[in-house]
Amino acid sequence: MLVDKLPLTKHLQDLRKTILVSLVSILTTFLVTFTFSEEIFRFLMFPLRYSLDFSVRDMYMGFVANDKLGTMKLVFLGPAEAFWMNIKIAFVASIVVSLPVVFSQVWRFISPGLHDKEKKYVMPFIFFATLLFLVGAAFCFFIVLPFAMGFLLTYKVGDFMMPMLSVGQYADFCLKFILAFGVVFELPIVILFLTRMNIITTKTLARNRKYSLIIAFILAALLTPTPDAFNQTLMAVPIILLYEFGILLSIFMDRMKKNAGAAKEES
Repeated sequence: MLVDKLPLTKHLQDLRKTILVSLVSILTTFLVTFTFSEEIFRFLMFPLRYSLDFSVRDMYMGFVANDKLGTMKLVFLGPAEAFWMNIKIAFVASIVVSLPVVFSQVWRFISPGLHDKEKKYVMPFIFFATLLFLVGAAFCFFIVLPFAMGFLLTYKVGDFMMPMLSVGQYADFCLKFILAFGVVFELPIVILFLTRMNIITTKTLARNRKYSLIIAFILAALLTPTPDAFNQTLMAVPIILLYEFGILLSIFMDRMKKNAGAAKEES
């Protein structure tokens, strides 16, 4: 059964505690990640150093050194730019490491509105929410970013132009993309939550599928750090696929719930 409705002040207190605990976890982890910010930045150079090579005919996919960008060095244009780059990288890394704590606090905040049987799914929620974020970040880092870097920095450049990136520009571009993809990959869980709370039905989601295409490109335009249609398409396509996966997941969970209810009535 649902718990009694809580007053607004209690919700605000719970929200404040949720935010406070999450921030403390992130800031504590930041003290560790900042120590390894240089190593993290070297790893962040992967999309610039390597490009994705694949062949549909030979069923092959792998990473090869990028001949045009592999030797490229980044510059910094201000005295503090390199320092702030390390701060940003360490902060984003601390957010990723603290995701289990953050999601546990999110669950604690929304759990009063759930049924008693649904509250036991706290561990699966934390696990799959963290996993989906990491999958989205990995998909962006290993698939989207190498492709985007290889395309944007070499397309119609010719012999009279040479790409020159600052560490701040490169870090901002990569980190914003990684965070955006991580958030977008949470879409199936959001859809599942909305359907389980009866806020929206799977039939409504399926019936309005055509509108999801428009919304996907609008979200991609808002979340991508660059205004070009190329990068927006790279994000819009996964959003559409995740939307469909969220519908299928909700249908599957509804059938499991109905089968469990039918089996209980028979017994």
